[in-house]
Parts: sequence; structure tokens; C-alpha cells
Amino acid sequence: MPLPAPVERYFELHRLQSTWRTEILAGCTTFMTMAYIIFVNPAILADAGMPAAAVTVATCLSAAFGSILMGALARYPIALAPGMGLNAYFTYAVVKGMGIGWETALGAVFLSGVAFLLLTVTGLRQLIVSAIPTELYAAVAAGIGLFIAFIGLKNAGIIVPHPSTLVTMGNLRNPSTALAVAALFFIAILMARGVRAAILIGIAVTTAVAVATGIAPWNPASHDISAISQTAFHLDIAAAWRIGLAEIVFAFLFVDLFDNIGTLVGVGAKAGLFDAAHRIPRIQRILFTDSIATMFGALMGTSTVVSYIESAAGVAAGGRTGIPAIVTGLLFLVAAILAPFFGVIPPSATAPALILVGSLMVSHTSEISWSDPRAAIPAFLTILTIPLTFSIANGLAFGFVSHTLIHACSGRHRQINWLVYLLTAVFLLRFAWLGAA
Repeated sequence: MPLPAPVERYFELHRLQSTWRTEILAGCTTFMTMAYIIFVNPAILADAGMPAAAVTVATCLSAAFGSILMGALARYPIALAPGMGLNAYFTYAVVKGMGIGWETALGAVFLSGVAFLLLTVTGLRQLIVSAIPTELYAAVAAGIGLFIAFIGLKNAGIIVPHPSTLVTMGNLRNPSTALAVAALFFIAILMARGVRAAILIGIAVTTAVAVATGIAPWNPASHDISAISQTAFHLDIAAAWRIGLAEIVFAFLFVDLFDNIGTLVGVGAKAGLFDAAHRIPRIQRILFTDSIATMFGALMGTSTVVSYIESAAGVAAGGRTGIPAIVTGLLFLVAAILAPFFGVIPPSATAPALILVGSLMVSHTSEISWSDPRAAIPAFLTILTIPLTFSIANGLAFGFVSHTLIHACSGRHRQINWLVYLLTAVFLLRFAWLGAA
């Protein structure tokens, strides 16, 4: 059953060689790989004194709003939700570390969204994206691939922390880990056999096995969507402005700006959505969506809303248009009402999907000129530092700084865009001022 002709033309299904079935499956896949945020985000923000039930609804509504807006306006298969890392910074650095009320911290998040919007309207964010050196496009995509795979390995219990070696092999006899390993090979075999819905099928089958064997116990609790009233519109913008939380606003702004750009570059490269000159079509709409979603999230009662690297799972499933993002958003709307039912999806089901998506994204390393140190070293540092620092922004920072220093010190200083010099200075100041925040 084809979509109405105007809809197909708007989403360019024919030009992108996709179908409505593929796009919808891709959206379901993206949602299932990021559904964990429905429960993880409230758990983190609850430590800031926020009502967990209210944050659960706020998480779903902000993810739905941002994802649907991204799909409908920007037409990209990129889903949004409150960002991991920034929610921890919100709770442990701002609220608990600085003793600032969560209402005021939400005000700072809202102000950072306003700053995003101003940077977008003035065209500065678009200039930043266009200033990214060519070799770093592929490096960011590969680095995000390793990042996603690392998260998957960690969530599956295949790798665990170790005091001497930082990480080591987990207990493969643990039922949850063993199931994740089995699911990894099951999905890999489906992919090798050309099954387009391999990831979605793998997550669904693994979830069913986990529930049937008791690995993922399902004890749905009561859930009241009206709990949103405890956080919605409780932000205190005036207090954030009065206190002058410039450092906090800058931290939210900086990390979201470059995480968003990195995710956009990585997912866009995998989906083949760039033009021949490495330009990103409709970039202003993408960045506008990110800004508005962050402001909406703060109004609802959650920390900064960002583009999710798990969107790469939907791209790997064939998503090329904005339809997967819209489907993901609609599923988050359903989750706002039926949140306990989605809590059954265990890490042993989603982790293998992330590992395999990561393997697909690492293929972009073939686009890097490894014989040229000026391209190879910045690319290598970008690829390495994204997973090892658990930050896309840090990876971009190392890539930019090394690119500038190597080119400037090897007689190629005139080939560097002025904005690259400026961004390099900003990255250096960021490391000096905020450390690794």
C-alpha cells in the first residue's frame, strides 16, 4: 500500500530509493534501540529532586516533539530525546554540585536553547558545520560507530570495568550476557542473509526469549500521564538569568552543539544524505529543530534534548527520509501513556543491535587517506577519542585541534579556514575552562 503521492514527493522516497515499509520498520528499530531513555533519564533526574513519574512523561513528550519535528520539517531519519551525559551534568554538576534548584537549572537549559536558536538564525551554526575538515566527516562517522559498539558491549555485559586494565571480559555465563551474545550472532546471520528487518526482528525475538526465561522480569507499575503537571512550566528562567549561569549555559550549549553536529555528520554519512560537496541539505531546519526541541524539553521538565546516535540503527535498517523520525516520535507518544509496557525491552536485546550498527559505521574509515599524516592523524585521534572519552564533542575537539596544529606547522596554514582557527581556540579554551565536562 503506497503512501499518498504528495507525501511520497515530500519525503523523496523515489529519489532516495526507499519504500514506506522500509521507513516505518526503520522508525520502529530506532525507537527500540533508544527506548531505554524513558526509564534512565527519570532515574538520573530524580537524583536532582525531580518527580520521577513527571520526568518519565516529560521525557516521552520531548522525544516525541523533537523527533516528529525533525522528520516532518527537516526530513531526516534522526530521532531526538533528552541526552545522556547532559542529564548527568544537569543533576550531579549543576543541581547537586552547585546547589542550584532544578527549576533554575531548567531555566538554564531553556536559555541554552534560545542561544542555539540565535546561532542558527544568524547562520553561525551552519558555518561551523561547513568548516569541518573533509577527513573528519568520515572519522566522526567511524568514531560514532565505535562509540555505539562500545556502549553495546558494555550494556550487554560483554565488557566490564576492571581496576587494573580499565575494562575486561565480562562473565559470558551470565544469562543476560549469554542471551546478548546469542542475539548478536542471530542478528548478524539475518543481516548476512539480506533480511532488511534483521535488527528489529532480532530485538523482538530476544525480548520474547528474555521474558519467557525470566531474564527480563516484567512487573508493570501504575502510570499516570497527569504527573507531568509536577514539572511542566516549573522552570525558573528569571532565576537563571539573575544568577548569571553563563558557565552552565555555555556547557549545555557547547556539548549539545558539537554532539548534534557529530551525530548529524555520522548518521548523514551512513545514510548517504550529503551532496557531492559534503554539504548537508536543509541544515538550517535540522539545527532549528534541535533548538526548539531543547526549549520544549525544558518547558516540559527535562534536561537538554539532543539528536541520538541510536538513529544509526534505523539508518542501518534502511531509513533514508524523515519518516523513521516521525514513527519514532509517535511511538514515544504511545510510550507516554504505556511507559511500563516498554520497560520490558532488556539491554540484552538492544545491545547486540548497537554493536552491529557500529560495525557498519566503521566502514567509513576507507574514505580516509591514511598515507597522508595531515589527514590520518586528526582522523585517528577523532575516531579514538569519541569512544574512549564517551563524548562526540571531545572527539571533534581533538580532531579540530590536531588538524589545525599539523597543518599550521607543516606550511599549510593558509589552507585553513579562519573559522577552523576560531573553533580550535574555542576548543582549547573549553578544555582549559571546563576540563572534560
